Formats: sequence, C-alpha cells, structure tokens
Amino acid sequence: MSEAISPQVRVPTVGFVSLGCPKALTDSELILTQLSAEGYKTSKTFQGADLVIVNTCGFIDDAVKESLDTIGEALAENGRVIVTGCLGAKTADNGDNMVRQMHPKVLAVTGPHATQEVMDAVHVNLPKPHDPFVDLVPNSFGVAGIKLTPRHYAYLKISEGCNHRCTFCIIPSMRGDLVSRPIGDVLTEARALFAGGVKELLVISQDTSAYGVDVKYRTGFWDGKPVKTRMLELVQALGEIAEPFGAWVRLHYVYPYPSVDDVLPLMASGQVLPYLDVPLQHSHPDVLRRMKRPASGEKNLERLLKWREVCPEIVIRSTFIAGFPGETEEEFEHLLNFVREAEIDRAGCFAYSAVTGATANNLPGMLPIELREERRARFMKVAEAMSITKLQRRVGSTMQILVDTAPGMGKKGGVGRSYADAPEIDGVVRLLPPEKISKTLKVGEFTKARIVAAQGHDLVAMPI
Repeated sequence: MSEAISPQVRVPTVGFVSLGCPKALTDSELILTQLSAEGYKTSKTFQGADLVIVNTCGFIDDAVKESLDTIGEALAENGRVIVTGCLGAKTADNGDNMVRQMHPKVLAVTGPHATQEVMDAVHVNLPKPHDPFVDLVPNSFGVAGIKLTPRHYAYLKISEGCNHRCTFCIIPSMRGDLVSRPIGDVLTEARALFAGGVKELLVISQDTSAYGVDVKYRTGFWDGKPVKTRMLELVQALGEIAEPFGAWVRLHYVYPYPSVDDVLPLMASGQVLPYLDVPLQHSHPDVLRRMKRPASGEKNLERLLKWREVCPEIVIRSTFIAGFPGETEEEFEHLLNFVREAEIDRAGCFAYSAVTGATANNLPGMLPIELREERRARFMKVAEAMSITKLQRRVGSTMQILVDTAPGMGKKGGVGRSYADAPEIDGVVRLLPPEKISKTLKVGEFTKARIVAAQGHDLVAMPI
C-alpha cells in the first residue's frame, strides 16, 4: 500500500514597507516579529505578496506625500494593502481619514504602535497558516524579536508618546501622551539584543529624558533586583548589561533637563557613549516660547557648556527649525551664534513647514518660503563649518571604529563609525586598506584606527 504524498502547503506572504523615523521602525519590527511567529513569510517587494503592509509617516508634508505615493504604488502593483503608522491617524480637512479619502481601496487603516490591530486586519484578509504557540521565530533575537537594522546595531524603544505640546508638532495627536515601557521589559530586550550579537544599542523615544514621568518613577524589577523607572537608572543598567559584550549604548531624543546632568559622569567614565542627540530646535527665548519648548536658550547653552566641562569628549547632535513664524533676523542671528558658542558637533535644519494640524500655522508672521529656505541654507553653512572644525581636531588621534561594511574582509578598506557617528544621520569613518597584510576587518566588529584626514562630514582612517 503506497503512502499518500501530501501537497506542499503554500506559505502566505506579506510584503512590508517601513517609512519614517526609528520609532516607526520599531513598530515595524514588532509587526514583523508577530507575522513570523504566526508563520507568515515576509517580503520587501509588492509583487508576489498576498497582501502588503505600509507603515507610514505623517509628520511633515514631504513625509505625507511619500507615504501616500507608496500606498498608491502598493495598490497599483499588488492591490491588497493594509496601512498603519502616523499617517493612518491623520484626518483630512473635512474630518475624514486622510488615507481612506486618498486611497479608498485599502483593506484597513490603523494608527501608530498598533500591532494587534494590524494583525487583526491580516487575519481577516489572509488567514494565519499555523499555531503561533508551537512555531519559533527564525532569524530573530529571541524575546527581542525581528530587527530591520543590520545585525550589529538595533534600536531600543523605551516609551511611546509625548507630554509636550510644541506648536510645530502633531506627534502627540497621533501617538498620545507619554507611556513608559516597564523597565524590566526594556532591560530584558536589551540583554537579548546584546546576546544576539548587537554591538550598538540606540535608545529611542519621543522624549528619553522623561522616561518614567508617567508612572512617577515607580520601582520595577529586573533579574530579581529593584530598579527605578527613570532615565538615570535605565542608562546605568544598560551600561552594565553592555559591558561584558563590549557593546555601545547611544542615547537619542534627550531633552536638556537638569536631570540629564546626572548621566554625564556615566559618559565620562565610558559606561555609555559620550554622545547625546538633543532636539533643541532653536535658541532665542522668544522663539522657544512661541514653539512652547520646555527650556530656554540661555539655560540650554549654560547646560551644554557644563556638560562639556564634565565630559570633554561629548558629542552633541541636534536639529533646528529656521524661519519659524515671526522669526526676526535678530532671532535668527541669535540661533547662528548659539551654534557657534555651543559648538554643536552635528546639526540638521528644517525650513519651517506648515504641517496640517499644527497650532504654529495660526501664529502671526508666517515668513515667505523663500526666506525660510534661505535661512536654512545660511544655518547649514555655519553648522557645517563648525562640524568640519571639530572633525579636523580628530586628525592624528586613534579611535575605536565599529565596522559597517568591509568587502573582502577589508583588504580594500571599508566603512565604519566612531562613537561620534550615529547610523544614517551622522558622518562615517572611511577605512583605508590596512597596511598590515594580516589585518582584516569584519562587519559588526570593532577595530582601532588612526585618523589621517577629514573629508566633509566624514573622517578617513588607517586601521591599526
């Protein structure tokens, strides 16, 4: 009696596109982890997928356009599209959902950090292939799930939402007020990432300095020990977990509150990277008041100078807005002088964009777009000059470099980053072919290198 041969079961495939910031990327990672746990195959292409998920950004007009265009492209090439992310929470002028108004054929629309709602929509339109409790997630970091970043670095989201109501920003209307993750969950995910080979952990949120404010810094537990849900204790614990793995911890979206001063000694001692991504936006107190920012320009400058005294190696990256409604030439010059005095290492700048729903749009003194763009260009000229000056000071020094690319084991050189360079937003270190024949470079590992030149925003170094 011959045995019946069962036909091979086709695995349902979900195409996935992730747009926007690192916070959106971590939402995508959660959804991809759940999809894989339930047995779905995932793909970066529209063609051949049974349906497509587009994780959107809705912060500025260019991001809205990119998201809507991507949805349209997915509908044209595939036809079955689920939309999630910040744009999914936006309404059009008539009060209707913007995505549904522009693309009525989408299968479902959700807002940001909505893993379960997305999975519910997937289940309705593409039934899950097997029991999630009996299948393991391939190519993941265990409890940390799937990551979309290269294997050697990962983003760690510590909270959602924001308690500020900055007049140029609509993020709280999309992501809500601050909700801090339990500190035990955060530290468990961090350890799983380091154990899985991550050499650089990038801590992200809407407001990292405010971690734990919503739960009144309550005491949580990790590894049987009490740990306060607060930025200082979180950073201390992350540094301790990273140390045996020889890994980096990098802090992003840190507002310059007085409480941050306590973290500087950890940077000076090498427990975490001496690098802070501080979203300052402007320096003039009147502009900051119109923006409803949580700190004044004078205090910010004083605090940054104090940080440099405590930790001379600290690198400050920031973003700014030029041409905010009502900004005078005097206020703009104040901003340029601030960048010089504070010696901002890495700076990005946006010309003010009238984001739909932002209260700043109703402020008097809206500047012509040409003037906004002209000020942005002037700002970047000053910021780039400062960056180049600071990079030139590194020539001749030896730095630890995390290798990002190294074709042929680095025999022809490679590309990496120092502690001063966050992935994708800062410069890189271009590694020359090693002088020693025995010297090799490997992606995801550290190498010592001597800085021999500065080129624009980048450094050139010789591996040693």
